Parts: sequence; C-alpha cells; structure tokens
Amino acid sequence: MIRQVFILFLLISSLITFGQVNKTSALYRTIKEKDSLLFNLGFNNCDIKQFENLLNENFEFYHDQSGIINSKAEFISGIENGLCKLPYKPRRILSENEMEVFPLERNGVMYGAIQTGIHNFYAVEDNKSEYLTSIANFTHVWILDNGDFKFSKGLSYNHKDFEKPFNQELLFTDKSETERWLKQKQIPALGIGFIKDGRIEQISVFGELQKNKPAPVNTIWNVASLTKPITAIVALKLINAGKWDLDEPIYKYYTDNDVLNDPRSKLLTTRIILSHQTGFPNWRGNNENSKLSFEFEPGKKYQYSGEGYEYLRKALEIKFKKSLDQLARELIFSPLKMEDTRFIWNDKIDSTKFAKWHNEKGGLYETLKNTTVNAADNLLTTVEDYSKFLVHILNGAGLSDKLYKEMISDQAKINDYKHFGLGWWVDESINENKDFALVHGGDDIGVHIIAFIVPKTKQALLIFTNSDNGAEAFAEILVKYLGKDGEGILNIEMK
Repeated sequence: MIRQVFILFLLISSLITFGQVNKTSALYRTIKEKDSLLFNLGFNNCDIKQFENLLNENFEFYHDQSGIINSKAEFISGIENGLCKLPYKPRRILSENEMEVFPLERNGVMYGAIQTGIHNFYAVEDNKSEYLTSIANFTHVWILDNGDFKFSKGLSYNHKDFEKPFNQELLFTDKSETERWLKQKQIPALGIGFIKDGRIEQISVFGELQKNKPAPVNTIWNVASLTKPITAIVALKLINAGKWDLDEPIYKYYTDNDVLNDPRSKLLTTRIILSHQTGFPNWRGNNENSKLSFEFEPGKKYQYSGEGYEYLRKALEIKFKKSLDQLARELIFSPLKMEDTRFIWNDKIDSTKFAKWHNEKGGLYETLKNTTVNAADNLLTTVEDYSKFLVHILNGAGLSDKLYKEMISDQAKINDYKHFGLGWWVDESINENKDFALVHGGDDIGVHIIAFIVPKTKQALLIFTNSDNGAEAFAEILVKYLGKDGEGILNIEMK
C-alpha cells in the first residue's frame, strides 16, 4: 500500500508539470461541479446516493490520520456508519481560491483530471452554532468513465485540527462543557468554590478521581501548602484569646535539636514564623546532611519555609498538650462544621472519594497517606469545607481588628507588588482603587491548589486540581469569577 501511495504521488508530480487549466475553462467548471455534488450534496447532507454515483469502482482513499481505504464499498460504509451518525452535522467548505485543476492526457487524449486544493471542515450543532474542526490539503483524481468523470483516487493530508470553542457562559458551571475543557488541558478533576458577598455561591467538582471514576461533590483533596493558612489561624486565634503571644520567643516552649546550640534559635517568634522570615530552608531534607540550619538571621528577610510552620506546631503542642489537629478541630473545624477536614488519614477518611494524584501525562502517582500531623502540608479537606474557612476569613476570622490588620499587613516584602502577612501573601494593588487580595497556593506532586480572597468586595475563589497540569486551569477560572480584580491578581502573580 505504501508503494501505491508513492507511485500515485509520482504520477501527480509528473502530470502537474503540464500546467493547470484556467479557472474559466470547461474542465475547471466541470470538476468544480463534481466537487459540489460530492461534498455540498453528498458529504454535507449525508446523501449516500451521491457517493454511489460519483465514485469509481476502483476507488482508493488515503488519509494521513485514519489510514487507507481500499474500495468504494468500504468508503461508503464508513460514511454511512460513521460520518452520518456523528452527534453533530459535518460541513465541508472548499477554499475556492486554492483549488487547481490539471488535465490527465495520454497521446493528446484526455482521460481524467487532478484536482488539488484546501478544504475546511466544520461542525454544525442544533442546526445553528458552527465551529471549525480542521483544515486539510487534498488531491483528487477524477477518471473519465464512459464519458463521465468519476472520483477514483483521493488523498487528504496535512490536517490541522481545531478544538470546539468553549461556551464561556457554561464553562465551570455546566458539567459536560467543563469536563471537555479539562480533557483538553489533561486535568482529571477540578474543584471550584466561589464566595460572593461573604457567602458561598458555588461548590462544584468536575472530572474524575481517577480513570473512569467520576469525582463527587464531596471529593476529598490533599491541599498541600494550603494547610498553612489553617495553622496560621489556629495560632492567631490563640493569640486573640490571650493564650499565646505573637512576639514571644518560641524557645521558651521548644527548640529543635539541630539548632539547639545556635543562638539564632532564641530569635524565633510566631510573627517571624507565620511571615516566613525564619531563615530556614523550605525543608531540612534539602540540605546535604538533612539537618535543620539557619541560612540567615531570623527576621531579616522573606524565605518560604515549611520547616518554620512545623517548628511552631511543636511549640504549640507542647504548650497546650494537644495535637495541632485537636487545636484546629476545637478552634476552626467544629465551629465552622468542617466535618470532612483533618490533618491525618484515619478510619474516618473515605479513601474511595480521594482525588488521586496525576502526572502531566495522566499517569497516577502513589497515594501517600500521612499518619502524622504536618502544619505546612497534606491537609485533607473538601471544596465545601475549605470554602467555609474562606468565608470565615472574609468575615474577620473571629479576630480583633488590630490582629486582623496584623494578618494582612506588610510583615515581609516579597517583591514590589506583594508582601507576606501572617499566613497569607498579599497582592497589594489589584485594581485602580488599590484594593488588595489575600492569596495562598499549594503545590505537590499531582496537586495544584490555590485560594484568592478579595476583602473589599467580599469575594473569594478556591481552585482544587489533582494534576501536575493543574496550574494551567488557574488563569481562566480566576478571570471568569473575579473579573477585573482577577485580571489584576493575575498580572501581579505573573510578574
């Protein structure tokens, strides 16, 4: 078959040298009429009779995507059982300016013609909306058979395929439209929580926990570093109640053995830890000796560190003789009825509802079930539960005005456009009114999560994904829900 294609191309190449006919010639008009019968009546209206009348009995068709068709009967069967049963109506439009016709002659007698050009394929839905699906080059050989031109050989190649455009009105609300969008981006599951006027407006989950397993609305997600704002609010609530101090040195309750003899350990405070100014690396495992150490004096500059939050957890647990999970349950989870949120895997976790982690190609990572509390990572929750937490933040988090202002104030400069407060980074001027947004993300293998809060408008947005590709979803969702403020946040986050 490959040899046949090669010979056919050689034939076409050699014959084209005779020159194309003028577009006003009888041959050109005849082939164009045949093309119209084949496609405008046959293809576009699924008129099988047109194919039966126009195809040569020795018909062959070569397609660069679907392969070779060796007979007229096979081609017609494919049209009848495939094309004619699509969920939309296909429509082919010839690019008339690109069409060329070349006569096929032997000993001065015409026996056929070669037609080349470009054609465009559209899908028509509900006999109304239409969108381009592909563009391709084609070469058709028409052979004279008893004085009539019959379609004998066809080649369709150099296809450029186009995705159906998404309905922006339905995107992120309609299940089928959103899941088509997710498949294009290779993101298995997406969770969206939207808060408007300080109240939950939308809780939605789309896609799959894993292949062929739909994700329910109460899907359980590992939210990675979105754990940290929970830890921060636990500490701030204890401070608000007068049971803990923002600026008291932590060493009075806990000092890590790795820095026991380093005098800089006595400089650590809750303020310094919650604003990521500890001088610690993100994780001690990143060091060659896997031991915790200071890279600069605490309080001097910003450097993101999960170790700092873990350091605070251990101090809190020693002081209050309770685990962070217990403290969070008493201060946040129970009051807000966040019943599906916890720091560790236990028998209360329904693992069949867990959003499994996927790599960028859709493969699964191993699910790691943490059995010890981590203040910086691995919180398990649902979209609804964490949305309740965002509402709580929007409504003041139960903190005094003074402490709330500390939470959002410039504790540590990140760059010219943002700073870190206590538990959140703050995008400083997201619009012409110089309003700010609280932002925090979470990124682990197979996990990309982010939350946005705009206190001025009482809006918040939560985006959960279970894929290394997840961040590809953020921009469109952000702008869809937060509009101009979303555009402002996006500009800052991309700087």
